[in-house]
Amino acid sequence: MDLTELYQKGKALLDQQPYGKILDAVETEFDIVHDRVILDRFTFRLKCIDAIEASTDCRVLGVDLETPIIMSAVTNPIQAIRKNGLMETALGLKDAGSLMWIGSQIPNNLKEIVATGVPVAANVRPFKDRKKMFEAIDDIQQAGVRWLGIQVDTGLGTKLLDRMVVTDCEPLSFKELVQIRKKVSIPLIFKGILSSSDAVKSLDAGADGIVVSHGAHILDYLPHPLQVMDDIVAHVEGKLEIIVDGSFRRGSDVAKGLAFGSCLVGVCRPLLYGLAAAGREGVTGMIREMTAELRRIMSLTGAPEPGAMTRDVLISD
Repeated sequence: MDLTELYQKGKALLDQQPYGKILDAVETEFDIVHDRVILDRFTFRLKCIDAIEASTDCRVLGVDLETPIIMSAVTNPIQAIRKNGLMETALGLKDAGSLMWIGSQIPNNLKEIVATGVPVAANVRPFKDRKKMFEAIDDIQQAGVRWLGIQVDTGLGTKLLDRMVVTDCEPLSFKELVQIRKKVSIPLIFKGILSSSDAVKSLDAGADGIVVSHGAHILDYLPHPLQVMDDIVAHVEGKLEIIVDGSFRRGSDVAKGLAFGSCLVGVCRPLLYGLAAAGREGVTGMIREMTAELRRIMSLTGAPEPGAMTRDVLISD
């Protein structure tokens, strides 16, 4: 199946199931609609004479990947969509040369997932019970993951439409982030950054990277990450790794994320659609199809590698 077929089949299957509601956003769902508006503001500057053959290979925080397209942090929908869904997702991502990012609902078989050989990152929520949070940090590191993420934006919980779905969290202080840094011996990523002030605090607290992301269940009427990337990049570029996610659906969207200064782009719904449509093969196919689209755009905009995508390849309306 091509990418459109994977999306159509996967979405149709998810829409038929009660757990499809997990894909709803907060309150009015403005964020989802607005994301598309922002992504569609940019077109590409074509450079077809002397076009080069681009490579999507990249290395980020000690991890070698065949594509800058990775899995955004998520767990629960995967377990509901397909029996052994997490393992199928892990194997599908491994086949595609990508990275798997486990959400804050840490699965019991995390060590088994790591043992497949796919690079794994895993998130921790800022639980009100800080002892529980630090225990989760220790457990994740012992499982052998490559990176550890902290969901700094879920301090006041999360909402699905009008319903609170996470209520066991409390905002983290800068002092606590420094304490977390001391407890973590692998690359540490803070997820949910949407301002240069939080990006600078992340850097000062010792983060190795940030994920510029609004999630979908935090606040209504948040900006798309591309609207704040310029300011964030101006303050921390070259000092930590910048990853972005937020409604990236095609290789063209990924190219725009890279052009704004991210080193990797996370995808969630596309991965869930691929998994629902065709299991492991659907996950692999989704990543490969998006990567092929990205590679073609890179070749025709003069970018030989992901890090060479810069803002001058984009034209804004």
